[in-house]
Order: sequence, then C-alpha cells, then structure tokens
Amino acid sequence: MSKRRRRFKHTQSLKERLGVFARLMRERAALMPFGAEKAATLAKAEQAERAANVEGWANSRELRPPE
Repeated sequence: MSKRRRRFKHTQSLKERLGVFARLMRERAALMPFGAEKAATLAKAEQAERAANVEGWANSRELRPPE
C-alpha cells in the first residue's frame, strides 16, 4: 500500500511566495537583538530573494527555445 501525495494548487507564484517570505524574515529580524539568530534570519531573507531572482531568470523568455 503506497501513500498518496497531498497535492494542491498554489494561488501565488513561487516568486511572490519567496518575496513574502523574505519580507517576513526581514520584519522578524528587525525586532531581534543583534546576534547569531538575527544574522541567520537575515541570511534566510537574502537566500529567499536570491531564489526569487533565479526563478525569474530561469522562467524568462530569453531562455526559451525558438518555436
């Protein structure tokens, strides 16, 4: 007996979801005192922003093969 995957449709694009996540991480980091935890939270925000940029670049029209 195999497990069935739970599937659902996203209402926002990956780029939008990553942008929201990055904004929330930056807001959360703004409330933290200086330290390792704040640095890690800011690093997560930067990573999400970079991932959104890469996702946008990977789905750009310039990378599509000619039709």
